[in-house]
Amino acid sequence: MGIIEIIGIAGSVSLLAGWRLYLCIFATGLAMRLEALPVPEHLASLAVLANPWVMGIALIGALAEFFADKVIWLDSAWDAVHTFVRPVGGALLALAIVDPSDPATQVVAFLLGGGASFLAHGGKASARAVVNTSPEPVSNIAASSAEDIATVGLLWLAYEYPMAAAGIAALLLLIAVALLWLAQRILKRLFFGKTSRGTHNGPT
Repeated sequence: MGIIEIIGIAGSVSLLAGWRLYLCIFATGLAMRLEALPVPEHLASLAVLANPWVMGIALIGALAEFFADKVIWLDSAWDAVHTFVRPVGGALLALAIVDPSDPATQVVAFLLGGGASFLAHGGKASARAVVNTSPEPVSNIAASSAEDIATVGLLWLAYEYPMAAAGIAALLLLIAVALLWLAQRILKRLFFGKTSRGTHNGPT
């Protein structure tokens, strides 16, 4: 496996961990135990994810996140709690993917993996804050379900097609940046726009 494929997989997994850390861990471990995901010798360190204890804890976390993420404002509280958990988890996943014999590469992978997870987490949390401004629950549930499906699908693509993993990582990075930008503009218009209108409506 070439360096581009390795960087692509590490980037994809780290970015997806910023959305669904527990689901990434559980899905990867389950695929390994079912032998649906043949892990190359280079990625042998990922085999720890197939440990029953690791899978059990990840499953509990994934189920808790699945339900919490469907409830308006509870999802934002969950995101707030995981502001530090997801980046660390993404950094550790990236660390497990790169060559363990090269300490410099591992340090870079840890830092970039954590940064990628934090960026994806920020985009997801910001977008969800915008969705939560809608009083009806359908938008929240639809957005959360789309994230669940996208996480599993893109995670499978990254592992199954390493050559495409770099492209998947670039797409995820673009989505995360776009979500942050759009959320910032919408929230600014919602809150600061109201303040401005309220100021100009006063007596002159």
